[in-house]
Amino acid sequence: MRRKILIATGLFFVVLAAGAAILAPRFARRPAAPAAPVPVPVVAAAVDRHDVPIYLRGVGTVIAYNTVQIHSQITGQLIRIAFIEGQSVKAGDLLAEIDPSPYIAQLDQMIATRERDQAQLTNALANLTRYDQLQSKGWATAQLAETQKAQVEQLQNAVKADEALIAAAKVQLGYTKLTSPISGVTGVRLIDIGNVIHPNDPTGLVVVTQLQPISVLFTLPETYLPKIQEQMAKGRLMVIAYSQDGRIKLDQGTLGLVDNEIIQSTGTIRLKAEFPNPANRLWPGELISVRLVLETRPNGLTVPASAVQQGPLGAYAYVIDPGNTVATRPIQVAQIAGGQALIDSGLKAGEQVVVDGQYKLQPGSLVTVLHGTAAQEAAAQSAEQAQIP
Repeated sequence: MRRKILIATGLFFVVLAAGAAILAPRFARRPAAPAAPVPVPVVAAAVDRHDVPIYLRGVGTVIAYNTVQIHSQITGQLIRIAFIEGQSVKAGDLLAEIDPSPYIAQLDQMIATRERDQAQLTNALANLTRYDQLQSKGWATAQLAETQKAQVEQLQNAVKADEALIAAAKVQLGYTKLTSPISGVTGVRLIDIGNVIHPNDPTGLVVVTQLQPISVLFTLPETYLPKIQEQMAKGRLMVIAYSQDGRIKLDQGTLGLVDNEIIQSTGTIRLKAEFPNPANRLWPGELISVRLVLETRPNGLTVPASAVQQGPLGAYAYVIDPGNTVATRPIQVAQIAGGQALIDSGLKAGEQVVVDGQYKLQPGSLVTVLHGTAAQEAAAQSAEQAQIP
């Protein structure tokens, strides 16, 4: 009996399994439709057209237009300092004063000697007049008159010598006041008040450096020389000075000189530019970035520099078509300056290019263009991610 029950139970499960197998295809789910692609949020910009300056970039060193080390031309005790370190001074401004007492005494002595010789000359001239009158009447010999005339000439020359000594003494007295020969900025004071200053002191009193105008020496590859010469024949070229990292504009000047030889060891040419430097933002010895404006390209095509991507085949950009899908477009970049890329070929004015969010894109990707605050936030987020190592 028990065996029959087991056999019946087994047959039941077999029949149940067979039925499930037959009915399963009827209840199977139909395949789900593919999900619609999710647009990638990006920031875009239009290809612009305007006049674009063409730069040649170099590294330069600021040099002072004039530098003067103030030395004393006489020996004496320094009794006055008339400047403050780092002060701007003009040509002729008093910097320091040496004790003038010895030189005043020397001048007074020279004046007294001249007055004595002048008095003797006056007396000799009076005697010569009398001797001439006596000689004309036959009461004095010719020899006596000639002797008196020689004495007059001797005293006249003595007075001239005295005048020369007085002039020299005045010059020496003038040297007791140390003045600036140029307009500029004073450096560190190199001698203290109360010390004796000498003409042969190795350091002198102070160094005065002229900052307005100021010069910059910079170098460029020698291959640019023919183009520079060609543009210089048309007029003076503009030179723009930037901070060493190229972010801060310091001043704008003109190219004054192309050196008369090429530096063979480096294959470069040396150039010198002059800047007005009204705000003293250029400082002697400073290392700066220099941009020589070679020419201006009219109606040049520009895009933000962030739109330019680099691939195995060169530079390219993501261009957004009217259906909001992107395609890669090979481009030729003439230069990148001031956050803008000048495009030689590959783009047209008015086209939309992706400037942020490219790392999520592939050719054919669907995009949604962000605007306003959303675009700013996306750009900031991308910048933060770019800084993460």
